[in-house]
Amino acid sequence: MTPTSSPSGAASGPLPADDPELFELDLRGLRRRWSEAAGRPPIGAEAMAGIDRRAHAFGMPGERLMEHAGTAVAAAARALAEATGRIGKGPILVMCGSGNNGGDGFVAARRLAQAGFDVIAALVSSSARPRTLDATRNWDRLAAEPRVTRVHTAVARELAILGNDVDHASLVIDALVGTGVSGALREPIRGAVELIGRARKAGVPVVAVDTPSAVDLSSGDASDPVVQADLTVTFHRPKTGLRTGRGAALAGKVLVAPIGVPAEADRG
Repeated sequence: MTPTSSPSGAASGPLPADDPELFELDLRGLRRRWSEAAGRPPIGAEAMAGIDRRAHAFGMPGERLMEHAGTAVAAAARALAEATGRIGKGPILVMCGSGNNGGDGFVAARRLAQAGFDVIAALVSSSARPRTLDATRNWDRLAAEPRVTRVHTAVARELAILGNDVDHASLVIDALVGTGVSGALREPIRGAVELIGRARKAGVPVVAVDTPSAVDLSSGDASDPVVQADLTVTFHRPKTGLRTGRGAALAGKVLVAPIGVPAEADRG
């Protein structure tokens, strides 16, 4: 693709899903690759939601934004697994909610499988299907990936079964909830957050998608329980909630990945 440059909008150079070298980069290389996005002024959850809406209005399909976001997460997860010596320890467990945060996780699962990893993709929801069209499409695409095991966990008993061998996972990806959560977490998301906590206590690294579940991207306030991440991959711009309050401590290291938001959508 032809590189473009903008102080606040589209990234310079290839976007994650179009970058043939992305899965060869370590964490430092990814940080350099995405340095333009990381250098933009930070915003909160409401501002990012507005940017998403305007991106769609300017013709950027949500499915394409999701493809870039999930690919970025997959590349970061691979790099973290390599940096921590976890490659080959077991499958990568991707814990996904039913919304678009989960959809990013489904894309990450597919990209990791295509890169040669065994992946367990868990839909954590009382419903048997994701609740957004883009997330549903990417959940369905996983059925064609031989290295992906799809599981649906709707109740505590199913989460307990999934968590029996969680200490043998190479890495856990937290794609449970993003910007749309408020108040106390409810089941089955609450149990999934606790499962991720047990995995991390057992030494399994955790990568969070956009924000650790459930840290507010504006204030940094956190629910209880909350995910403690080793690495958070957020999108388009830095987020104020990952720099302030408890959010800064819970996010771990932070990468800011470009996802192809048109410059016009970023101007408000």
